Amino acid sequence: MQRRQFLKGLTVAPFAASLALNTPPTVTANEGIPYRTLGQTGERVSLVGLGGAHIGRGISEAEAVQLIRSAIDRGINFLDNSWDYNNGDSEVRMGKALKDGYRQKVFLMTKLDGRTKAEAAKQLDESLGRLQTDHLDLIQHHEVIRFEDPDRIFAEGGAQEAVLEAKKAGKVRYIGFTGHKDPHIHLYMLELAQKHGFSFDFVQMPLNVMDAHFRSFAHLVVPELVRQKIGVLGMKSMGGGVILKSGVVTPVECLHYAMNLPTSVVITGINRIPILDQAIDAAKSFRPMSQAALDTLLEKTRQAAADGQYELFKTSQHFDATAQHPEWLGTESPHVQRVTRMPS
Repeated sequence: MQRRQFLKGLTVAPFAASLALNTPPTVTANEGIPYRTLGQTGERVSLVGLGGAHIGRGISEAEAVQLIRSAIDRGINFLDNSWDYNNGDSEVRMGKALKDGYRQKVFLMTKLDGRTKAEAAKQLDESLGRLQTDHLDLIQHHEVIRFEDPDRIFAEGGAQEAVLEAKKAGKVRYIGFTGHKDPHIHLYMLELAQKHGFSFDFVQMPLNVMDAHFRSFAHLVVPELVRQKIGVLGMKSMGGGVILKSGVVTPVECLHYAMNLPTSVVITGINRIPILDQAIDAAKSFRPMSQAALDTLLEKTRQAAADGQYELFKTSQHFDATAQHPEWLGTESPHVQRVTRMPS
């Protein structure tokens, strides 16, 4: 399918309808934190998840280990990470925190950047070693931010072959992908997966009060994930802190908006105890928003969100680690054929 034809053929549910979708049912679990079900897997995870990037910078290793264990002790059981976060240090620190029985208490996810089978397999094994575990609960293709990324992942000798073999070998339980650039790329990834007879278990994307107005993942992607019963993982609820600089919303409003969508878990950066307290308090205090409250919040953010200035991950390369390090993607064999081509 040609890319332009694919984009022209998209049918999009009305934005209001996507926001009105019921949030997944919650149960109160450890320490009063709400838990939700991950897609159709039956796995239950805390409404907030601990992001892996922040634990590798700004704090010492000992502080990071203590922070991760404190989060788990207080009921957070979804842990996010990536092979490339802080040159692997985030995974090393998390691996140390998960010793002494903590690994059994969590749903552990990491991501890989490799687009070739060889590079993806290498990165996955390195992640397992750093995290000191024999399996991951979830592995995700990271930074699917270019239209050629799905083509490379699903090509012969591509990264999807590596993760499928890893699942067969018991190294991973579930497979997903992430991206932060454009919702149409997410939809193309889902389309290509279907053409290959594959369905992802989870998909991760930015879900925040600015996204609601600009190149919106909530508008375009979430309804499709709900339709396919794929677990929704939310990230960048505060846009790496940039959204808060707008001065129109608070951290709790940002978290509550993302929780109000059909998200299974809202992953947020945590590198200090007060930030951990804030995330846990937001999860405990969350109640489904009335339409009036939702309309008021979105109206507050409409003008600031209009041109994407507070979603730099969409409008700049500041968050594009694989653009800055293309070598992480791996080198394709000369025989690899592209699945899609732009028309001449």
